[in-house]
Amino acid sequence: MTDGGEAYPSKRQTTMWFAVRTRARHESAAARYLEAHGIEQFLPVYKTRRQWSDRVKVMEWPLFSGYLFTRIDSGRFTPVLEAPGVVGIVGFGGTPAPVPEADILAVRRLVASGLPANPHPYLKAGDRVRIKGGPLDQMEGVLQKVRNQWRFILTVDMLQRAVSVEVDSELVEPAR
Repeated sequence: MTDGGEAYPSKRQTTMWFAVRTRARHESAAARYLEAHGIEQFLPVYKTRRQWSDRVKVMEWPLFSGYLFTRIDSGRFTPVLEAPGVVGIVGFGGTPAPVPEADILAVRRLVASGLPANPHPYLKAGDRVRIKGGPLDQMEGVLQKVRNQWRFILTVDMLQRAVSVEVDSELVEPAR
C-alpha cells in the first residue's frame, strides 16, 4: 500500500472520441438518445436564418451533416449503434477509428467562440476548384496555400504558364 493512497492505482481512462455516422437529419435524435443513456456526445451546430413567406426563423443545423461525436470505451460500440438513426461508426477497413482529442477541442473552441461558422467543402492544397461568385465566377483552377493565404492558380497549358491570385476560401468549391 502506498502512503495515504490506494493499494492499486486507479484504472486509466480508456475512452476516446469517435465519429458516428447517422441517417440524414437524424443527428439530433441520436444525440438525445445517447445523452439519455449516459453516453457522452458532442453535436456541433451552427445557426442560420431561414426565410418563409410569412416569417424569418433562426434554425440550428449540424455543422457536420450526418455526423456527431461520442466519447466511449473503444470496445463498447453496441450502445451507440443501437441509437435511432445511427448508421455506423467511422473507421477504416471495418475498424472504428478514434478522432484525435485535439480535433474535438478545436471544434468545441470554434463553436464556443460565437463567430459565425458554416459548413464548407473539404479542400486541400492541390485540389481542382471552381470559383463561385465575384469577377472570376465559374473559373476552374488549382487551389494552393502560400504563407497562410489561399491562392487560385489558373494555368494556360499551351504556354506552359500559370497565374495565381489570392482568393477568399468562401468563394471556392470542388470542381466537378
